[in-house]
Amino acid sequence: MIDSHCHLDASEFDADRAQVVARAAAAGVARQIVPAIAAASWPKLREVCASAPGLHPAYGLHPMYLAEHEPAHLADLRDWIERERPVAVGECGLDYFVEGLDPEQQRRYFEGQLALAREFGLPVIVHARRAVDAVIAAIRRIGDLRGVVHSFSGSPEQARQLWQLDFMIGLGGPVTYERANRLRRLVADMPLEYLLLETDAPDQPDSGIRGQRNEPARLAGICETIAGLRDARPEDIASATSENAIRLFGLPTSP
Repeated sequence: MIDSHCHLDASEFDADRAQVVARAAAAGVARQIVPAIAAASWPKLREVCASAPGLHPAYGLHPMYLAEHEPAHLADLRDWIERERPVAVGECGLDYFVEGLDPEQQRRYFEGQLALAREFGLPVIVHARRAVDAVIAAIRRIGDLRGVVHSFSGSPEQARQLWQLDFMIGLGGPVTYERANRLRRLVADMPLEYLLLETDAPDQPDSGIRGQRNEPARLAGICETIAGLRDARPEDIASATSENAIRLFGLPTSP
């Protein structure tokens, strides 16, 4: 399996990061995509991804950390992409749920990162909370893009619009909760070629570890839940979603 969204560089993992990676490997998670949140975190993220095989960095500016961003960081990001050759740009996007995050500033940083992704031919890892329509509009404005909207929480119609734009959706812990009816119906019926598995660790724990620190080893349970909802074998879901991640992020076929 491939965890398409894990913040392994987060401070929550500083005490036992090597053990977290080992538990993930033991659970069948061979690779992880590790997206950034702010410019200050890029050096540590690079160091973490160099510490073990199968860890792939993405660099970006997360909308929830708007107070930490500066306009110059977009130019810095361009330099990091050119030098480091990450697998994606992100985590970037729009968040209209958290109060106090200026929508216009968010849009400028988001569209600046979309333009960089287009320039370098990289996929984007997108955060969209109560902002899926605005994200879709921005993707259309910039054009010639591909990527994933992680932790998707939109409607089936929004999902279809994203698929038409060559975007996948990432699903993780929230789909394991029995009350997540709309999300569970979506994953039961959607085309498998547009699905990625993720944990968003250390955040968004699944129903089995509610309220606890999440980690990439939990991806196996997410895969099993989705397989059950689709009346499929977990190994088939694992294989298909891994092929999707390999295709989107340009990963080697073998870890």
